[in-house]
Amino acid sequence: PKDKVVVSLKSRNAGQNMIFKSSGKLVHPDYPLVVVVNEGSASASEIVAGAIQDNKRGIVLGQKTFGKASVQSVIPMKDGSALRLTSALYYTPSGKLIRNQGISPDVLIEREEPGARKKTESEEIFEKVEKNRKGVVKEEAVPDKKDERDNQLEMAVNLIKAMRIYRSKELK
Repeated sequence: PKDKVVVSLKSRNAGQNMIFKSSGKLVHPDYPLVVVVNEGSASASEIVAGAIQDNKRGIVLGQKTFGKASVQSVIPMKDGSALRLTSALYYTPSGKLIRNQGISPDVLIEREEPGARKKTESEEIFEKVEKNRKGVVKEEAVPDKKDERDNQLEMAVNLIKAMRIYRSKELK
């Protein structure tokens, strides 16, 4: 909706504080939204995740974010070096300081490295049956394909599907 706080910026000098609000120009307001974050999510991505979470617009999933959320200016020096000066900090719409704390996801899902998941007994049996069906005699002859699934993305997709089902039942 129009005039919802998206992010606020607080400086040492109160006269430089700023509040950024939504325009109300929603293109797809009813689409389910899930944002995947982790410890590498910083700055703008934390601001977006915090705004979505605080305004109850979607679900934040994954791991706690980095916690940067500082406004920095780079000041060039005469000797060619530069000074990075933190001049303000970003806050979520509810007033939560992101710096050094990050955004805690609504749904905590630790990321599994591809190939780290062990196969279930039924998956191993299925693979053996498929190898026999294809006429593979030696198991070593077939290279072991790593499991490349992204468990966080998979969970996000499943959450969107669940949200759509819930909304369709809610409307009836």
